[in-house]
Amino acid sequence: MVKAQVMPNVPSLVRAFALPLGLLLAGPAMAQDRNAPVTFTADDVQYDREAGVVTATGAVEAWQNDRTLRADKIVFDRNTGLAAATGHVVLQEADGQVVFSDYAELTQDMKDGVLSGMRALLSQNGKLAANGARRTDAKINELTRAIYTTCNLCAQDPTRAPLWDIRAREAIQDTENKRIEYRDAVVDIYGIPVVYLPYLAHPDPTQKRASGLLVPSFGFGSKHLGTFAIVPYYVVIDNSSDITISPEFTSQAGEALLLDYRKRFNSGITKVTASIANERGRFEGHVFAKGQFVFNDVWRYGFDINRATSATYVRDYRIAPSALFLSSSVYVEGFGKGSWSKTNFSDYQSLSAVNYAGRLPFLLPRTQYSYFSEPDALGGRFNVDAGAFNLLRDKGTNTKRANLSLGWQRPFVGPVGDLWKLGFNVDSATYDSHGLTRIPTYSKISAATASQAMPTASLEWRLPLVRSAGERWGTQTVEPIAKLMVSPRGSSYRDGRISNEDSLDVDFTDATLFARNRSQGVDRLEGGVRLVTALRGEWNFPAGARIEGLVGQSRRAQKDPYFSAQSGLRGTVSDVVARQAFSPGPYLDVTARERFDKKSLKPRFADITMATGFQGYNLNAGYLWSSTSPYRTYDDVPGSPTYLAALTTPRNEVSLGAAAKYDLWRVGGTVRRDLRLNKFVGFEANATYEDECFIFDVRFYKRYTSLLNDNGDTGVQLNITLKTVGEFGFKAY
Repeated sequence: MVKAQVMPNVPSLVRAFALPLGLLLAGPAMAQDRNAPVTFTADDVQYDREAGVVTATGAVEAWQNDRTLRADKIVFDRNTGLAAATGHVVLQEADGQVVFSDYAELTQDMKDGVLSGMRALLSQNGKLAANGARRTDAKINELTRAIYTTCNLCAQDPTRAPLWDIRAREAIQDTENKRIEYRDAVVDIYGIPVVYLPYLAHPDPTQKRASGLLVPSFGFGSKHLGTFAIVPYYVVIDNSSDITISPEFTSQAGEALLLDYRKRFNSGITKVTASIANERGRFEGHVFAKGQFVFNDVWRYGFDINRATSATYVRDYRIAPSALFLSSSVYVEGFGKGSWSKTNFSDYQSLSAVNYAGRLPFLLPRTQYSYFSEPDALGGRFNVDAGAFNLLRDKGTNTKRANLSLGWQRPFVGPVGDLWKLGFNVDSATYDSHGLTRIPTYSKISAATASQAMPTASLEWRLPLVRSAGERWGTQTVEPIAKLMVSPRGSSYRDGRISNEDSLDVDFTDATLFARNRSQGVDRLEGGVRLVTALRGEWNFPAGARIEGLVGQSRRAQKDPYFSAQSGLRGTVSDVVARQAFSPGPYLDVTARERFDKKSLKPRFADITMATGFQGYNLNAGYLWSSTSPYRTYDDVPGSPTYLAALTTPRNEVSLGAAAKYDLWRVGGTVRRDLRLNKFVGFEANATYEDECFIFDVRFYKRYTSLLNDNGDTGVQLNITLKTVGEFGFKAY
């Protein structure tokens, strides 16, 4: 074996050959120091001085600047400046790209060359082959009878056709602009021609971002759009920004232009999606803009702006087909040790007949602050929650509010292992309200300035009794729980002087059994003396199975007329709430929550969920029953026929969802059905196949409920992605 180092001033077969071949597929960006020495090894090197020919044979290997060339034989003619390599020619680039050839011949100026039987391994699993290749001016590679794919070849039969490939009579690889273009291209699926394209182009696999025409998508938009086509064009503006311009042509609604702009900054990112359209002679459009930026380690700020000209436009063009409103906000947010704060300005645009614009609020602005301290000298923790907002409506209550909640909690352990928690809290707020007779307060007073405060002292006691039943039966726990809360009776909101913005929903379940305020807001504060008692049990088995349950009830010294009769909290004794959980192992979880009438024990609420999964299969199911439909009461005056009907209208729904993954397939679906009305609410199914080179995705959905009087909605979406080439799509709805 002969080993040599070729210096720049020494005529070198390897130096004349390695760089041109290396640049053949890599382009100028891969060019490195041409004056660097070249080191090569070969079994034998012969030099014919008279003929001016250098011949290296036998496992020839040369390397320069992390580029390696291998061949069985390399011949360099110093007179013509041509270098010829034969026999298992292999070039490995610094980035890992590998080029194979049966025969290669290049000129010494490193700008022109030809290869026979060329094959190349590109980035992202790309494979490019051609009968012949010619390089011109170190920029353009012309390929004849080319074929490209990113699919792996069959290990048992490499001659078997891949899942997909692109065959072309001619192809050009522009190494300067990082593009591959095809003439007379045919897309094959498992060797069967499916699409002929006179011209096709896509970015080189080394390029993650490249300007150019993207694959169009087609579809059918039922009665709203008719047939349509979207032809997107992607533009790389610079290293940190790009835009996609997508003209959309429809047979019934008119033309639209969609824009999708993205920009990344050193401190954050912004994205803007917008459109303009001529829908049946009307100007339509929308703007969705979002951004978030970091000011320093504590503060960040951003915006989320969403506006549209009409609800029918965002539905017809599938921009926001199921949205009831669009929200917009600008905010500043801060994070500290145990603290958080946020100030935001918000606006809402109605997209439904129920939430019409005059009833939706403007927040100008809203400020929130929260703090939770480290343990103090007494072992307790101090917390602060504060806020203020100015809320405006055209046809509703306008309110200025400032609120402050202070609290201190201290846990300790009793003499027999019992657990205690002592707490003191003060919730307060002040209001300046106008339009109290309208949504959402519906008071008899039109305007008022008022304030309220509710101090609460609480003492919670738990006694976990644990029994070990041995290695076979695990451990059992029985835990009685009691919590006493003492507050003044009554609040100023009883005379209708305080608006209600955050306490419309009263949800009494096991989750709120021990809460000092069941409304979860500060506009309606729960007072009086209350005693909550519960019994919790748990059984943990050694193999991982678990059974857990809780039953509890709340008692108060006086009735509270603020709570409705349907809430289960109006009397001195509340309804009974319960929870059960069962898990025989990591593959199944079942949780049930109920509320029962305190006298008859008839169910008034039930929520059951189940989730199971093993070896790539998942199933979830749910059942919900409620004696009332509270979400229908928010827009109606209390006491009106529709309001009273909502209080007596039950909800009875069941849902089912499933997902599975097998090999390269993922399938899933969900369905909801209203058992009271005996009709489906919605259905969705999807299936996805993905391997190293191909993605097939199909989705189907159906909405049975009416939105904007559309009598439901049905859609199907089909996408086929050839990795590194593009996505072909079809939609129908």
